[in-house]
Amino acid sequence: MTVFNLKTPDHVDRLARKVQALIRNNDASHRILIGVSGIPGSGKTTLATAVAERVNQLEEANKDFAVCIPMDGYHLSRAQLAAMPDPATAIHRRGAAFTFDADGFYKLVQSIRAPITPESANVYAASFDHAIKDPVADDIAILPTSKVVVLEGLYLGLNREPWSLAAGLMDELWFIDVDRVVARARLVKRHVASGIVPDILAAEHRISSTDFLNADDIMENRLPAQELIPGG
Repeated sequence: MTVFNLKTPDHVDRLARKVQALIRNNDASHRILIGVSGIPGSGKTTLATAVAERVNQLEEANKDFAVCIPMDGYHLSRAQLAAMPDPATAIHRRGAAFTFDADGFYKLVQSIRAPITPESANVYAASFDHAIKDPVADDIAILPTSKVVVLEGLYLGLNREPWSLAAGLMDELWFIDVDRVVARARLVKRHVASGIVPDILAAEHRISSTDFLNADDIMENRLPAQELIPGG
């Protein structure tokens, strides 16, 4: 099995052409939804963004024909976490499934899944502002001309409602399978660079006490995927 690497774009090209085939094998009113999931540090955003960009290249369309929507916009806000019965744990575990607005994400997927008609309006998804460390509602427009939506996030393949209900509306689920040693190294760099933690030691603690707990939940409760993609 080929290891996923953006420096070898044939892998991305194969997935993008698979998406093209899904477009052609469905009615014009049917939007193609791909759900990309994996443990923290697996490369979900990198893959989803690359596939959406490659689909646009292949279709010779505008940049909005295929769009990538991160699940990060459906984090609960810091104020919502602080209002939970155990706010210290909720804030520390931010990124766990219970710290997301799963119902809000499911409603988004339902809206995107609706057939495209001449009367269709834009659908708006939330984004995540890393400067303020909170979601921003209705910040990403999905146009009626956007025929492919690649959604990416930790829990898109989680076998627990309402995540599983959202997954059931996807045309395909893709799962990135990455070695935890690789994921850990990526997460250490990411956490320190973003300022989430002050140093490598603190990053290692965060990974063990939250990121890899989330990874356990994902691996133990994931739905079958149409594509199992090596993540390095």
